[in-house]
Amino acid sequence: MTASILQEIISGVTEGTVAPYIGPGALAGVTNRDGDVAMPADSDSLILAMNNGKPMAPRLMYEFPRAAMDVELKRGRTALHRFLDKTYGDTEWARAPLHDWLSALKPPYVIDINRDTQLQASYANVAHTLIRGIARVGGTDYRFRIHHYDGEKYSDKEIGQHEVDPTLPVLFKPMGSPLPDPTYIASDADYVDYITELMGGFAIPSFVKEYRKGKRYVFIGMRMTRDTERMVLSDMVYAAAAPTGWALIAEPTDKEVRFCRKMGIEVVEADVADLVALTNPARASAEAGSMTAQDVGC
Repeated sequence: MTASILQEIISGVTEGTVAPYIGPGALAGVTNRDGDVAMPADSDSLILAMNNGKPMAPRLMYEFPRAAMDVELKRGRTALHRFLDKTYGDTEWARAPLHDWLSALKPPYVIDINRDTQLQASYANVAHTLIRGIARVGGTDYRFRIHHYDGEKYSDKEIGQHEVDPTLPVLFKPMGSPLPDPTYIASDADYVDYITELMGGFAIPSFVKEYRKGKRYVFIGMRMTRDTERMVLSDMVYAAAAPTGWALIAEPTDKEVRFCRKMGIEVVEADVADLVALTNPARASAEAGSMTAQDVGC
């Protein structure tokens, strides 16, 4: 039964009717090129990496945005961004199997709440539109930035919503990334601003609002236990089809099951490996196996 559901998901992703929604679990097991450091992606690993491997106070260990807010208050916002730049922009990481899978299928619309560059590297050989979230900025009513990628490099400047080529794949990274230039949603203050504007409709471009109508989603590497991530998810998938889609969670908690039921999401007791195993990533490995952040031009 699970295999048939996964095949249905793969068919939908291939056809563009199902959009992958990528969470931290998709990067589990990814290490640096020497294999001795794991990429921090989920809340706990990010907090430990930010604090030189040491746990922070229990109230700060609750969620990364809370710990990031503490660092921002004590050492400044630039200190937090230097950590994220070093982690995701300066370190060379091995490829995640899921990103080889995505590189092979090239879905036309992907949402990725991680801050790394592997999704962008998966599309390094094709033109695409990149959307990234921003927070606490002046001079604009919106909470997103858009860049065009021509197949070799990103545009030097942002492009307007009216300049987007609707035929190109859209990569939406609401929490930001270091490329083509660093921008991140990380601390509590960032999330308060971003989610407020997301709920008000100012954090999603108008062309995406139209394009996403009736879409279904497959949530990969997403645990539905973090309130902040659940608030972002709820607004990102607004106007989805009914039912909304599937969440791949190998061992779901009661809390996750209840949230997914409320959102119209079917829980599939499987993980990333089960999904990837049903397709042949050989083409992706040939195309993107050696791509890193430095390979995506800017």
